[in-house]
Amino acid sequence: MPSTDRKKQKQGRDTAVQGTNDSSVVSKVSAAAQGYFQDVFLQLFVCKVARRAPLINRGYYVRWRAVDHCVRRFLHITENCPKRQILSLGAGFDSLYFRLHAHEALDRTVVFEVDFPDVARRKAALINSNITLRGMIDSSLPSLTGPLYVSSSQYHLLGVDVREESQVEEALGAAGLDWAAPTLILSEVVLTYMETQWSDAVISWAAKLLPQSLFVIYEQIHPHDPFGQIMQDHFLKLNSTLHALRQYPDTAAQRHRFLDKGWEQCVCLDMNVFYLGLVPEEERCRVENLEPFDEYEEWHQKCSHYFILTASRGSLMAQALLTHAPVSPVPSICPSWSHTALNVQTVPVCIEGLGMATALVRPGHVLLTGGCSRGGRGEMTRILLRGQEGWRSVSVEPSVDLGVRLYHTVTSLPRGGVVVYGGRSSPLNPIRSLFIVTLEPGSSEGRQDTLKLCVEEMVCTGDPPPARWRHTAAVVSHSGKDFLFVFGGKNETEAALGDGYFLCQDQQHWTEMSVEGAAPEARHSHSACSYQGGLVLFGGVDRRGVPLGDTAVLRPNERGFSWERIKVQPPPVPRYSHSAHVIGEKLVVVGGVWLHSDSVPGALIINLSTHSSVEFSLDTTFVPWPLMLHSFCSELTNPEEPELLLIGGGGNCFSFGTHFNFQPVAVDLRPVLG
Repeated sequence: MPSTDRKKQKQGRDTAVQGTNDSSVVSKVSAAAQGYFQDVFLQLFVCKVARRAPLINRGYYVRWRAVDHCVRRFLHITENCPKRQILSLGAGFDSLYFRLHAHEALDRTVVFEVDFPDVARRKAALINSNITLRGMIDSSLPSLTGPLYVSSSQYHLLGVDVREESQVEEALGAAGLDWAAPTLILSEVVLTYMETQWSDAVISWAAKLLPQSLFVIYEQIHPHDPFGQIMQDHFLKLNSTLHALRQYPDTAAQRHRFLDKGWEQCVCLDMNVFYLGLVPEEERCRVENLEPFDEYEEWHQKCSHYFILTASRGSLMAQALLTHAPVSPVPSICPSWSHTALNVQTVPVCIEGLGMATALVRPGHVLLTGGCSRGGRGEMTRILLRGQEGWRSVSVEPSVDLGVRLYHTVTSLPRGGVVVYGGRSSPLNPIRSLFIVTLEPGSSEGRQDTLKLCVEEMVCTGDPPPARWRHTAAVVSHSGKDFLFVFGGKNETEAALGDGYFLCQDQQHWTEMSVEGAAPEARHSHSACSYQGGLVLFGGVDRRGVPLGDTAVLRPNERGFSWERIKVQPPPVPRYSHSAHVIGEKLVVVGGVWLHSDSVPGALIINLSTHSSVEFSLDTTFVPWPLMLHSFCSELTNPEEPELLLIGGGGNCFSFGTHFNFQPVAVDLRPVLG
């Protein structure tokens, strides 16, 4: 490629990277406006304020909180030093200097910001045109032309390409940076946009030039799983490739990177560990109550794919490193993988949806209800029908109006039909109605494209459960009677519910039953499967937002039922938003979300007789990638054929786009079941 073309290509990439600053500051303004953190100066750097979705606001909150945590720690450790400095690389329109200045936190501190000349020029113009910002800069020191665009006693804004080491060193020296003074170096999603050789060089020269320093970096990790793939594709479309991910894909690699480049100590945490371990519970509760929220899978995955890192040079700066919480709420459990991978094949039917619920209404007939898709939240009810030619999707007649609902349950009844219960239309609107749905006799004979369903709303007596979603509902039996047992979930006021209710099917009456033993702790997004007249419950998310990995069995006894905890070895990795089925004495758990972010959950097999467990990965070679297995449904369509049908699934991948699994897939369980 001619040198002029390479230069134009580089300039195009640089311009795209600069555009990420504009998007980022708008998102930070949105989070601040909703009360996630206080920063009245950010809005002075944007032309138009836009409100972002709660997931985006949370994501930018945890970014802001992590960086602020490190800045405060540095200022505390250096409070007795005669001079200290903050050097922000690729600062963009960050308001750190103005916020710290307003809080009178810059005693004996000078802030240096470095970014592309065009960005620095635009920021200098905004500062000079705003009376509030201009008033926080020493009026006796006039702004200069590049590379020093703003200069005052405590703030210097420089327009220099961070990749140009000699120019950066010369410009900082001319601006008065003291190379020997304790220095905090900040880099928020900056170095990864550079080709790795350049970002490595920045890390090396910072270690060489600043012997008393703390490097703080916030960036992405885990490029190879489904969320990571969508994240990479997003930045690639923006012409802002995430280069560092290829060579440094996880926290361990990032830590070794800094140690290899001249830094003495390094601590690197993904954002789940930071948020759950270093943000006080009271603060987490405050943040989580700011807006209605029901995107737990996407939140945990976003946090799994970003990290905060601190690396130190000098004994004083070692004291400013990030610390792990004394007792981590995130269990560090490595999966016990089998050498066998389960084969996954595509089912050639076009079905997509998040938060759907399914059930068998007849062998080979899978009822699909609710959920949302590219077309929005749907009221459509369909049936997946298995014929000699394979699976096909058919509509139902008359049009079944079960309302718009997500994260509800559909439970097959022993005597035929299914019960549709709970769910929500939005995080503020739970659904209380209860329906029984049956397939009309003879309606599936021949090759129709429409089937007839009978839908009746159940009017039940007794004290019903509070409205909920992300709960479970499974059939249990006692003294010859069948009950629908509803457990857990969440609603608009409770982060997780821990209550259980019995619905007598014959009498359509919510019945009180004797339940002995300690009930499992409150949770949502767990699984519960009928087992030996009772049920087996696994996983979920607790009230703190931490995934669970426990197994409990509800067993019938003479008086009613009793809870029994099962101690599984090796302990399963905690997870939620999975699906589960009991086949003989084996609990088959598929998919879900866990915080062990080096991989994604495949199929966990728990032997209910021996209390042993093993994880199987899924061989997705022959299915469209990425395959996201959360907020999905699964059905064991024929007990005689050990095949599990996975339907729907996907999620909103932070600001990178929403992914839907376009087709169902089938998992071959023969290696599991023998």
